[in-house]
Parts: sequence; structure tokens; C-alpha cells
Amino acid sequence: MKVAVYYSNKDVRIEEMPIPEINDDELLVKVMASGICGTDVLEWYRIKKAPIVLGHEFSGIIEKAGKNVKNFKVGDGIIISHHVPCMKCHYCLNSHHTACETLHKTNIYPGGFSEFIRVPKINVEFGTFKLPDNVTFEEGTFVEPLGTAVRAQRTANLKESNSLLIIGSGISGLLHIKLAKSKNIKKIIAVDISEYRMNAAKRFGADFALDANESLAEEIKKINSGRLAEAVIVCTGALAAAKQALQCVDKGGTILFFAVPKPDEKLEIPINDFWKNEIKIMTSYGAAPDDLRESLDLIKNKKMNVADMITHKLKFDEIQKGFNLVAEAKDSLKVIVYPNR
Repeated sequence: MKVAVYYSNKDVRIEEMPIPEINDDELLVKVMASGICGTDVLEWYRIKKAPIVLGHEFSGIIEKAGKNVKNFKVGDGIIISHHVPCMKCHYCLNSHHTACETLHKTNIYPGGFSEFIRVPKINVEFGTFKLPDNVTFEEGTFVEPLGTAVRAQRTANLKESNSLLIIGSGISGLLHIKLAKSKNIKKIIAVDISEYRMNAAKRFGADFALDANESLAEEIKKINSGRLAEAVIVCTGALAAAKQALQCVDKGGTILFFAVPKPDEKLEIPINDFWKNEIKIMTSYGAAPDDLRESLDLIKNKKMNVADMITHKLKFDEIQKGFNLVAEAKDSLKVIVYPNR
């Protein structure tokens, strides 16, 4: 079968490898659509594991099912989470599923950028969901990234009355905007350095879209009755964005880091000011099974339109073009490749 092997952002090669064998508890899935995530082009992180077959935002059709698999059958359209928690450790039982050691060790094989994947037993049990008849394979690629936004906004405890600042209007920021809009958040302010993405933010529900290069805190006060933002979600790993978040949160507010700077970059926090003003700093990573179910329900019940975020649909052998588009972060949002077309 064909797979796309990642060596670097500018070196993604179509290669051949055997179709995976499955055991009685596993699934073999034919991948129909696979999205290129912003984290796939996070080169400082990915290149340490290269060469590797990436891809974790995908949907497909069951090609083979082990005899012990009861809830799925050959021909079913499905969505699969690549990382799944054990659901029984201390962290899972206390709702910190993405801190579960099992979640960080699990994966499908070899990756979503391949014609076929093997789904291990634990992923079949906790990370596999049937694709509803009214949800396309392309829409299915949004279930995982939207699930991460669902988890983050629940963690941040957003309220309808909040003023929400989203720093970074790439695909993750835009999903946060759409999700917040579906929750009737009072005022959504988007920030980016790209005019293309600022326009997308307004199109997808932001009440205001600001240039990150402006005096951001002052701009927020102008449009928010003299106050800063009650909730800030950081959706870019740029250190400058993290610093801006610290400057733009209101007293009693919350900053949630959905994306973080590189490990060797240091972020100084004005802890004394935050202490006396009761400002919270939170993080959110990944998605757990319930987050994915909620995400799928939002798409299935048409509470969120995700199809209008797709800007590029590429043949599998054009995947290098797709990586270039996502890495350049210019005139693209959601980029999808089709391993079996």
C-alpha cells in the first residue's frame, strides 16, 4: 500500500509498505479522507521522530474486522481517535483523560496518511465511532480537532456573558470561534497577523478581528467598554502571542493555552499581578471519548458547519503541496488529502 512518510516539512515522500495484518480484536480501515493538522507541520516536534507516517484527523471504511469485534462490521464508515485513555486510572477517573499515560502511548498504525490502517483493540473500544449517514468523510476529519476545542472550552468554563479573545485564527482558532458562536458567547474577538485569516475569523463568527501587530490591549478596551477580555484562548505557539495573552486578560479572567511556545522558549508570568487580580492560567491538550462524541453530535446535528472551512482537496500524491500550504499558513485553512483516490 502507499503511505506518505514524513522526513521534514519540505520532504514528505510517497512510499510503499505492506498492508497491516490484524488480530481478532482489531480493525483494518481503508482511509478515505485525511486532514493535515497544524501540529503535523510543527517541525521542531515532528522531526525528532522522522521518518514517520503522520495523520490523525481521518475517516474511513472498515475493510476487515476481527472476529471478536462486536460493535462494528465490514463496510461501516467510521472515525477513529489515534490516542485513547485507559478510562480507569487515577487521571481518567478524575476527568484528566489527556494526562493518562495510556493516551500518550496509544496510536493507530502506521498513520492516517496511508491507504490502510490497523486499529488496535483499545482504540476500537474507546476511540472508534460510526460515521452518521448525513456526515461526509471530509466532515469526519473535523471530529478530532473539534473535539479538542470542545474539551478546551469546557475546561475554561466559558459563559455566554463572557468576552472571549482568541489569539491565532488558523484552523484551530476558527474552530474555537465557531464553537463559541454555537454557544452564544456574547463577544468574540479574534486576532491574527494574516489578513486572510482575520477575514476568515469574521466570516465564521468573530464579532471583531484585530491585527496582532496593533496595540492589542488598547484595541480590546476600545471595543469592550474599557475592559480587557474575560477569557483568552491561545491558539498559536508563537511566544509573542503567549505574551500578548498575559497583557490582554481582564481581572478575574482566564487564559487557556490551547497551543504553547517551543520548549526552549521561556514565558515570564507577572505572578504578583495575577495573584492580586485572581487571574487563572489553564491548559488543555487533546480530546477524550466524550469530547469526540460531543464533537460528532455537533456536526451530525448541523449545529456547526465545518465543510465551509475546507480550502484544499488534494490527491494523495499531492501531499507535499498540502504540507507546504499548512506550513506556510497563508491562504489555506483545512487541507484534506485522499489516500484512496
